[in-house]
Amino acid sequence: MVKTGIGFDAHRLVEDRKLILGGVKIDYERGLLGHSDADVVCHAIADALLGAAGLGDIGMMFPDTNAANKDISSLKILSAIRTQIEARFYYIINIDISIIAEEPKIGPYIERMKKAISESLSISTDAINLKGKTTETLGFTGRKEGIAALAVATIEQHEL
Repeated sequence: MVKTGIGFDAHRLVEDRKLILGGVKIDYERGLLGHSDADVVCHAIADALLGAAGLGDIGMMFPDTNAANKDISSLKILSAIRTQIEARFYYIINIDISIIAEEPKIGPYIERMKKAISESLSISTDAINLKGKTTETLGFTGRKEGIAALAVATIEQHEL
């Protein structure tokens, strides 16, 4: 059985935080505010995978009320979700991600992000498509107040 899920995440940009996107430190003067590392790319992927598998959302599995999740790497979150998916005999077919940000430019980091995500999920980089989009100065991303990400994940269940 083939299933598809959609994920979305957004965080506010703030001073004195590292910017982590797709598991990669991005050279930028501000970072995303959040309980974990606030990696909107990995969070959107996490929700897309959890949705496809019918396993709820990232907040259910990694609540921000749990001190153990403070500053956790979102790549670790993806690895834990991969384990949950594999336990139900699913494998990941494809992930497509759009990062919505006026700044910084995403292009120079795409291959490194794909590599980090692929290693965390134990899939080929060929199964990951990642792109940067702007909103042409519209909305909170256009005003450079935050960054958002959308992800679609397709999984398939092995024959039992």
